[in-house]
Amino acid sequence: MRKTFLEKCINLRLCRVALVLLFLVPAISSLQANPSQNKTISGVVTSATDSEPLIGVSVQVRETATGGITDIDGRYSVSAQQGQTLVFSYIGYQSQEIKVGTSSVINVVLKEDTEMLDEVVVVGYGVQKKKLVTGATVQVKGDEIAKMNTTNPLQAMQGQTPGVSIASTSGQPGADMKVSIRGLGTVGNSAPLYLIDGVGGDISTLNPADIESIDVLKDAASAAIYGSAGANGVVLITTKQGREGKAQISFDAYYGIQNVARKANMLNAKEYMAIMDEQALNSGLSAYDWSQYQSIYDANGNVYDTDWVDTMFKDNATTESYTLGVTGGSATSTYALSLGYMSQEGIVGGSDVSNYSRYNFRVNSEHKLFKDILKVGEQVSFVYKMNNGISVGNQYNNTLRGAFGTSPIAPVYSDNNLYDSPYNDTSTSDWNKGDGNPYGLMMTDSNNENKTATFSGNVYAELQPVKNLKIKSVFGVVYGSSEYRSFKPLYKFSQYIYNEERTTVSQNANHSLGMTWTNTASYDWTMGEHSFNALLGMEAYRYEGTYIEAKNGMLKEGFDDWEHAFVGNGTASDSTNGLGASGNPHTESRKVSYFGRLGWNWKETYMVNATLRADGSSNFAKGNRFGYFPSVSAGWTITNEKFMESTQNWLDFLKIRASWGQVGNANIDAFQYLAPIKSTNTHYLFGSGYGNSDAAAQLGTNWGAYPSRLANADIKWETSQQTNIGLDARFLNSRLGVNFDFYIKDTKDWLVVAPILATAGAGAPYINGGGVKNTGVELNLTWNDQIGKDFSYNIGINGAYNKNKVGEIPNDDGIIHGSTNQLYDNTPEFYRAENGKPIGYFYGFKTAGIFQNNQEIEDWIKAGNGVLQADVQPGDVKFVDINHDGRVNELDKTDLGNGIPDFTMGFNLGFNWKGLDFSVVANGAFGQQIVQSYRNHTSKQANYTTAILGRWTGEGTSNRIPRVTDQNLNWQFSDLYVQDGDYLRISNITLGYDFAKLLRCKVISQCRIYAQVQNAFTFTKYDGMDPEIGYGPEGDNGQGWVSGVDLGYYPRPRTVLFGVNLKF
Repeated sequence: MRKTFLEKCINLRLCRVALVLLFLVPAISSLQANPSQNKTISGVVTSATDSEPLIGVSVQVRETATGGITDIDGRYSVSAQQGQTLVFSYIGYQSQEIKVGTSSVINVVLKEDTEMLDEVVVVGYGVQKKKLVTGATVQVKGDEIAKMNTTNPLQAMQGQTPGVSIASTSGQPGADMKVSIRGLGTVGNSAPLYLIDGVGGDISTLNPADIESIDVLKDAASAAIYGSAGANGVVLITTKQGREGKAQISFDAYYGIQNVARKANMLNAKEYMAIMDEQALNSGLSAYDWSQYQSIYDANGNVYDTDWVDTMFKDNATTESYTLGVTGGSATSTYALSLGYMSQEGIVGGSDVSNYSRYNFRVNSEHKLFKDILKVGEQVSFVYKMNNGISVGNQYNNTLRGAFGTSPIAPVYSDNNLYDSPYNDTSTSDWNKGDGNPYGLMMTDSNNENKTATFSGNVYAELQPVKNLKIKSVFGVVYGSSEYRSFKPLYKFSQYIYNEERTTVSQNANHSLGMTWTNTASYDWTMGEHSFNALLGMEAYRYEGTYIEAKNGMLKEGFDDWEHAFVGNGTASDSTNGLGASGNPHTESRKVSYFGRLGWNWKETYMVNATLRADGSSNFAKGNRFGYFPSVSAGWTITNEKFMESTQNWLDFLKIRASWGQVGNANIDAFQYLAPIKSTNTHYLFGSGYGNSDAAAQLGTNWGAYPSRLANADIKWETSQQTNIGLDARFLNSRLGVNFDFYIKDTKDWLVVAPILATAGAGAPYINGGGVKNTGVELNLTWNDQIGKDFSYNIGINGAYNKNKVGEIPNDDGIIHGSTNQLYDNTPEFYRAENGKPIGYFYGFKTAGIFQNNQEIEDWIKAGNGVLQADVQPGDVKFVDINHDGRVNELDKTDLGNGIPDFTMGFNLGFNWKGLDFSVVANGAFGQQIVQSYRNHTSKQANYTTAILGRWTGEGTSNRIPRVTDQNLNWQFSDLYVQDGDYLRISNITLGYDFAKLLRCKVISQCRIYAQVQNAFTFTKYDGMDPEIGYGPEGDNGQGWVSGVDLGYYPRPRTVLFGVNLKF
């Protein structure tokens, strides 16, 4: 977990040595390989658009597969014989072939190929021209993702993909992102399907520099080809492939520092003591005699004044990344290799308690055999990551939350040691026996590390026996192995925060293997002006996994510290009471699928696509195992019609499209239709019994067994069907692009755990119950233009609106209830899913201000309104009597908003001028609310934020924040906890310059140096540290369907970094 400076240096040096050995030597050898021929041909390659020289154009001799690339001036030089053919190719331009004649100088002008630049997207099991796509998809280029320099590619996609909501679940390094496509569709796992080069994988561990493109399939018609895996949308990640030509080497690196962007403002010692006095007086008590609390004074007689929140954060936490890549190949074989390392320290506690590091290795290659009849290749990666961190869960499992409630009159250190509250002292010498030292607890009890190794990839073979018929077989595998270790030493920080009995070490290991075998056959053909494409395929998937955990709570002396604490290091005695082991049963699941797609278009003007997939899953009983998922879509390119010829001078392209499709979800644990039998701690009274004593025998106590979960053989697929209408248009020589979509997504038969009585004696089964309808619109506008020959710029803005409504929950009250004890001790549920309401809406009391005087109280009660407080006083909250029955109770709780945005947007601006580049990226979310609960109101001595300074202190002083008291009735969950969560974040500002032309070095084609600020500014009314709050990640105790709950949220850092991009 903790690394010394020397260890960090060694790791970095090893990384650099490995980079050189693996790539640099063979790359240089490849650069030098240039067999001489009879004649040297040279020239300049320029662009037909602006006559500028093109750098990096591949120039190949077709007959020998030798050649070179153009330098920074567009010049090239190759050896060829007269009569041979030179092939000039460059991404985004039409290839050109020229036969070598008598001249030794051949200058070439390449024309742009807009289809290659903008019109090719990845779809299910293939690629397609974007102008022929009839579904709703969005693509983000890999170069745009890499420029954002995020550890997780999903962070770089924020604001660039309309209709895709992406939010952080924590600012801790390596934390997950919560992603929903076109609204939340389930109370289960709502994460989309991620496919990396066709194989399921973890996008968060990808090196952004390895990504060629990310395509998001948003509508059911696009995702239906993936059937049961596509219910929440599909994200297709394509990694960089090799290309013909000499080896090209790239090196990307950055180093940055991170700091908290905004801290919560807490009461200082003077403010806190005044509030405590006022709180006592308002409760009918005397003000405190602070002189009797000797522990709050330092040696000079001054009261300690500790900002605990500030203490938890570390200044200038570092982040760094290094990636080396090589691409190249010949006419028959291409390759792409990369090796990367990154590390990020946490801004809470620093690297000692919060850190994430990752090593990435990837190799992709493809080989053509038998004159292009057969292609074989592989796309393989290995990822090794290490992380440790603080707890970021609910109120009982949140390290940072402790800093909000601790009183400021306690010191961090006492006599150069972490301060321990003397709770064993029964005198009145200390202020609060429950006060701990949150910083001390963090530094003492955050001993943990997690190591994960993942091997993933695929091998494939594609046969083309006849023209346009392709038969492809792909075998993919994902193997993951992880181990976790944590150590709890002896400590005491308060009456409630201590570990005095034993040091404990816990270790667990998890292993999983997923295998996918996909076989497809595709055929393209034409009949006159009609074009057809067909795809048939089958796919088999198998998964198995194991998990085991062990702990040792009786470590031998000398092994009771982090460096030596391992379960296998023995116990301090012969007793095994401190040892324990547990685990999950071996998990297996199977799925087999059959699918097909048929497409037709006439002159690329009218187009229709239809798909059908059948999935069979072992998660369901016989009779329910297969689900069938159809889709159909159509498009009409109106600008191809003759009646549109008059618009050609301003309208370049206009297509309208419509689609309908159905997808499914089987994302539950296997064998839910069976009842597992449990035999641990199961006894019953019968017969003579067992045991070593007569008493045991007389009682008749025997071993027994019982079903630990009720079975449900009728459980079936969760399904989602979606209707989409959209248009794509380009105006003014394609400078202005417009994409618009309207959709209705209806999800039914949720897979949920049934509410049952505790007397059932077994766990609740999964059932099908409930659904949700999401309705929304999406708009994406782009502008790309050039002024003169040196200045180009681009502007993009997008937005998406979504509303969801729950329905068909089959229980009596039509509600799926949220968790209790989340905000602070003994609090009831405050979020739920209910028929007619949004998923995860906040549920509590509405307020109507503050009682300003006794007359207001009398008038309120005379009007028939109830009060919640037993002895209501001026300064107390007016809780609204919703049902007007003269009482305020559970029946008066109502909808207080929800944490899901109604509207999300993104904005980007960039320009390039003579090697100088500048860009700004922003994203925002609007219409959502945030529940903030930093204080445990059951503890009267807990600290407040400075918002309490705006409390009611007399008539007219406040109509929102009540008076302070020792009691808790004013702080029942209500809209007092709820704030406006709207925000607009300037997420990235980058300024760079490419020095390649100034250096005029033929070996270096790019030498870009840049500076960047991430999370630069956030505009919001929310007074917490960060308004982007995903709250519970997927599968986190059933809390994945609620967002916007701030219990002491680990904020995203503000990062300033400097980097370099080199290409050779």
